[in-house]
Amino acid sequence: MERTGFTYDFPRDSLLSVGDLNPLDVQMIFERARHHFDAARHNEENTRTLAGLTQIHLFFENSTRTQASFEIAARRLGADVVNFIPGNASISKGESLNDTALTLAAMRSDILVVRHRAAGAAAHFARVTGVPTINAGDGAHEHPTQALLDAFTLARRWGGIGGKRILIVGDILHSRVARSNISLLNLLHADVRLCGPATLLPADADRWGVSVFHDIDEALEGCDAVMALRIQKERMTGKLTPSDREFATLWGLTHQRLERAAQDCLIMHPGPINRGVEIDEALADDLDRTVILEQVESGVAVRSAILELVTGRAPNQSIADMRTHDVDDRRDEA
Repeated sequence: MERTGFTYDFPRDSLLSVGDLNPLDVQMIFERARHHFDAARHNEENTRTLAGLTQIHLFFENSTRTQASFEIAARRLGADVVNFIPGNASISKGESLNDTALTLAAMRSDILVVRHRAAGAAAHFARVTGVPTINAGDGAHEHPTQALLDAFTLARRWGGIGGKRILIVGDILHSRVARSNISLLNLLHADVRLCGPATLLPADADRWGVSVFHDIDEALEGCDAVMALRIQKERMTGKLTPSDREFATLWGLTHQRLERAAQDCLIMHPGPINRGVEIDEALADDLDRTVILEQVESGVAVRSAILELVTGRAPNQSIADMRTHDVDDRRDEA
């Protein structure tokens, strides 16, 4: 089918949930992220598309990868970055989240990146301030930029995600990464599987448009990629899991277990990894199978793209100029 060119302006000034995106939004994010990914690999000079903007990070939960990649992305694009440290701020003196949000809005900040233990916190900041806001993780609810960088990593390898069989294994119950990934992978027409202890799978997971397994050897059959998740003991009340040794025996990834998966099956993990628990030491270091460091690299590129798009600073691009993805091809076939 011949495509006609038209300019598509990214229609959102915040990114709070994967559910807010449509396939064209995802395509636009991936295309812009590919530009940043390639530019970084070739040491090309960055375009300072965010020059003159101030980006504030509100990380009420600890983070290494997410906060660092947002900061690197913003600085490469020319933004000024302010890291808000809750322990040193007025919120530790009893100031409400609402007053904190209004104070930051009064400072005329241009972008907020929010990570908080409470579901809906990022949406609250966006609503109260009116400032473009990116959800960097809210409780066990969502982590949309992690899902986008995960899918981008796979799309770069495969050219598209539609029809690929992807297994998410581990602590699904407490994982915002799992929820955002499931939503995005379903949007991109992947075949999604979940596996883990019954105590770490949501009771309604079988209604999420996925296949649910408890036996990892059965779940791995024919998989093109496997995403292992950390057991989030800090979010648990009571004992929901077996010991680390028992978890590794029953659900941990090893080279031997992967013999049931597709021959070139890729191994992913959002980090941090508990080596010898979710992933065997030898497999974690097998760069022919794992794309964990590539996920980190993709994170800077994807977050650069999102920062440009939500602020309206991304260069205009005709849809006809974009490289096609499986989401686009499916629309043509309909």
